[in-house]
Amino acid sequence: MDRLIYTAMTGMEAAMNRQRMTANNLANANTPGFRQELFSVTPSTVKDRSRDDLLGLEARAMARGFVRNADMSQGSVNPTGQPLDIAVKGDGLIAFQAPDGGEVYSRRGDFRVAPSGVLENGEGLPVLGETGAPITVPAGFQIAISDDGSVLGTDPAAPELPAAAFDRIKLVSAQGSPLTKGIDSFLKVPGGGVLPADPTAGVTPGALEQSNVNTAEALVDMIDAQRAFEQRARIIQTAGELDESSSSLLSIR
Repeated sequence: MDRLIYTAMTGMEAAMNRQRMTANNLANANTPGFRQELFSVTPSTVKDRSRDDLLGLEARAMARGFVRNADMSQGSVNPTGQPLDIAVKGDGLIAFQAPDGGEVYSRRGDFRVAPSGVLENGEGLPVLGETGAPITVPAGFQIAISDDGSVLGTDPAAPELPAAAFDRIKLVSAQGSPLTKGIDSFLKVPGGGVLPADPTAGVTPGALEQSNVNTAEALVDMIDAQRAFEQRARIIQTAGELDESSSSLLSIR
C-alpha cells in the first residue's frame, strides 16, 4: 500500500512544481525579453532491498519534476521609440551584474541611467561593458545606443561635437555553452563561469523584445497540472479506503 501512496505523493509534488513554474511564466508574460521555463518529469526508481532473493527485487517509480531549462525561442520585437531600449538580434544575450557581483544573462533591454550614472535595466541590474565592468555615463549627457551595442553620449553644453563612445554593451552568444536558469529568471553559466563577448552580435535600438510566453498555452498547462494534482490526491484517498477495508476484513472472525 505504501508504494501506491508514495508514488502518488511524488506525483502531487511534481504537479505542484509544474504549477509554480507555470505561474511564474504567466507573471512574466509582459516582462521584456523573458524566456519561459520548461518543465520535465522523470521517473526515479527505488528498489526494495528488504527481500532476500535478488531475483525478487520490487521497485517503484517515483515522479521527479523540475525546471530543466528555458525556451530560447525569440519573442516578438516591438518598436518603442525610446533611445535606451534595445532588442538583441539573433540568439545573443546581454550581460548584467547580479546582486552578488556575478555575471548573469538576459535579453531584457529596457535600459535607463541611474542617478549614479550606471546604465541599468528595468530590474535595476547594471549593464556590463566589454571589459566586464558596469557601464557608467557622465551626468546630463544625452545617451543613445548604436546598432553594434556601443553606448554613445552627447554633451548638451557642446552639441556641435560628435557623440563620444563610452563603452560597448557586452553581448554574448550561448552557442555551445551550458546555461542554467535561476529562480531570479536570469541565465547563468554553471559554476559561476562567464561567457566571452561576441564581437559580431548586434542590437535594434528603439525597440524591445517581448516575452515568449504563450499565455493561452500557459493557462492550459496550469489547468492540466491542477487536474493531475487532484487525480493523485484521489489515488491517496482510495488507498486509505482500501486500507480501511482490509483492516475490517482482518477483524472478522
